[in-house]
Amino acid sequence: MRVISTTIATGILAIFMSAQVWAADAGHTSEAMEHAGKAQAHGEMGHAKDALQHAKDSMAHAKAARDDHAAAHKHMDEAIKHLEESIKHAEMGHAEESAKHSDEAMKHMRQSGH
Repeated sequence: MRVISTTIATGILAIFMSAQVWAADAGHTSEAMEHAGKAQAHGEMGHAKDALQHAKDSMAHAKAARDDHAAAHKHMDEAIKHLEESIKHAEMGHAEESAKHSDEAMKHMRQSGH
């Protein structure tokens, strides 16, 4: 009986402790999507400098989310590739092309399952 109680208590403790890890991972993906959306909006408005900063911020969070969760690795890698293109185009002043890549990055972030 004592073994069963200890097993149940340990299982419950493990669930509570891992919930914070899941929340932190979802936080990175959420932040990455928020910044990618802002990068897209600024790109569509022709604000390459602002699109650049948000795309860089999005990439930092996307990399953190990718590193936190291996199952999402493939989609986060694709999102990062599109964010790199978004940054490259924003640096060249190509705001609309930057926005397209930010949009593609968000699609892959959604598909990552976070």
